[in-house]
Amino acid sequence: MKNLKFFSAEMVMLTLMLMGFLPVKTVAQEQQESNFSVNADVYSNYIWRGSKLGTGPAFQPSVKFSGGGLTVGVWGSFDANGYSEADPYISYSFPFGLSLGLTDYYLPGLSFFETSKETGSHAFEFNAGFTKGRISLGANYIFNEAGGIASAGGDKYFQIGYSFSNVSLIAGAGDGWHTSDGEFNLCNLGIGASKILQITEKFALPLTGQIILNPDKEVFYVVAGISF
Repeated sequence: MKNLKFFSAEMVMLTLMLMGFLPVKTVAQEQQESNFSVNADVYSNYIWRGSKLGTGPAFQPSVKFSGGGLTVGVWGSFDANGYSEADPYISYSFPFGLSLGLTDYYLPGLSFFETSKETGSHAFEFNAGFTKGRISLGANYIFNEAGGIASAGGDKYFQIGYSFSNVSLIAGAGDGWHTSDGEFNLCNLGIGASKILQITEKFALPLTGQIILNPDKEVFYVVAGISF
């Protein structure tokens, strides 16, 4: 579905920007306690759905606003070798475990306001997830063509996960961006673990580690990260 009759890239980008700012003003007027949060992670490598992006350690900051089931934010990844990514997103979580959202993949260095098929700098992805107990399901679909960020549109990715107390298992498959030849294939098998590193009596840091195999590209990764 590369050509949409009812939605354009300009409309989606404007919607993300408006929805990112309008709720902030309303909630700030109604309550004193802020629903903003700022986080930062550092990972040994940036592995996205089984593929390595950038080189070396990655600094990944995020800023978000949450109110009710609505979350609006921006997530980024930057490394010392020049790779950078800044992704605005919006999502809504329902009490019964379903979440729906929209992510705008953007690479700084490209013109932010360029939305044409030939040189567009934004790839818009619809996200759907469902969590029930220890099981999680995810489905993602990029629906626009944007030459600047190399999005052809129609890229799909599906993932299933199972969580234990501090260990999680994932299996993901996709096409387009996610595989070496663009054809649908298994591309992300992972085992993740987490622990709390107690620094002082009042200060602790969450640690995470992952072992990731990409059967499609025949590569294997070990990744460690720390959150602030």
